[in-house]
Amino acid sequence: MNINKTRYRTIWPAREEKNCIRIIDQRHLPHNFVIEELRTVDDAVAAIRDMHVRGAGLIGATAGFGMHLAAAGAEPGRLDAALKDGAEKLDRSRPTARNLKWAVDRVLTAVQDTADEEKQKRIIFETACEIADEDAAFCKALGRHGLDIIRELSEKKGGKTVNILTHCNAGWLAFVDYGSATAPIYAARDAGIDIHVWVDETRPWNQGAKLTAWELQQEEIPCTLITDNAGGHLMQQGMVDMVIVGTDRTTHTGDVANKIGTYLKALAARDNEIPFYVALPSSTFDWEMDSGQEIPIEERAGDEVTAISGMTEGGTVETVQLTAPGTKALNYSFDITPARLVTGLITERGITAASREAIHRLFPEK
Repeated sequence: MNINKTRYRTIWPAREEKNCIRIIDQRHLPHNFVIEELRTVDDAVAAIRDMHVRGAGLIGATAGFGMHLAAAGAEPGRLDAALKDGAEKLDRSRPTARNLKWAVDRVLTAVQDTADEEKQKRIIFETACEIADEDAAFCKALGRHGLDIIRELSEKKGGKTVNILTHCNAGWLAFVDYGSATAPIYAARDAGIDIHVWVDETRPWNQGAKLTAWELQQEEIPCTLITDNAGGHLMQQGMVDMVIVGTDRTTHTGDVANKIGTYLKALAARDNEIPFYVALPSSTFDWEMDSGQEIPIEERAGDEVTAISGMTEGGTVETVQLTAPGTKALNYSFDITPARLVTGLITERGITAASREAIHRLFPEK
């Protein structure tokens, strides 16, 4: 991803010091571009829990590097204990994203047959780097597959603008690079297809307004910010050609957990006969849960709903209260979109129906 013409990933080990992991602290975007250094597993846990980083793929990559930092900080003879403690802390940091535990388990599996601590540390760092590189490669691949859908819509419209609605941020900032929902959009832009993106603001953290719109602007892709509740109206007016969203966890039966409000977009898309696609790397599949109702739904603090932050005319970032003192707020972070509302899943291996049979045909080893 290019930021002011300079290419970045969302997470990377410092070139001069591999025990220092650098991230883009997304809490400061779009007003300030801040790079934060993670040096301990507790730093990684705080980054995930407090949303310095967010998004399925990036949470997984941060968990992988968090395990590396846990290993790097272990005293001689205490590596196993440090890894166990680090894994437990990371697993508890956020409950919904499948990639988090997947990454932690992948690191633990990589060293289970090795006794030498120094070799274990090397393997852990290499595995964390592999997780990050694989995430970027998978997102780039699902962009190629999603391009076919956008190209077909463009041809049906005689080359006129393809209007795409997305929700929350499933872009480069939610992964290591390219993003999931945005990867086909970038691929379409690169292929010369005329596109425009409707960007949901995505309350209460406003990841659409703060992150997706900024990200698309950096890539010079036409986009328009809308309120969360405007999507259905745009669909009724024929102003949306397709919906692409990401996911934090998808069952192997096709049920999708994504940012709260996704379910409502899927219902509106179905009512207006608009294709609704979910883009995800295979690391986001949960191969054990049979139903979306089994997915743990994170509930965050109510003050995220009752307050909002932004930049003043004077150039300072401030938080203000939206509601009367003492107002109670319920703040679920995710909802479940059942498989029956999903037109298709865009993965690094291709596009599949959101059903147990189709998903397992694409991933027979599971």
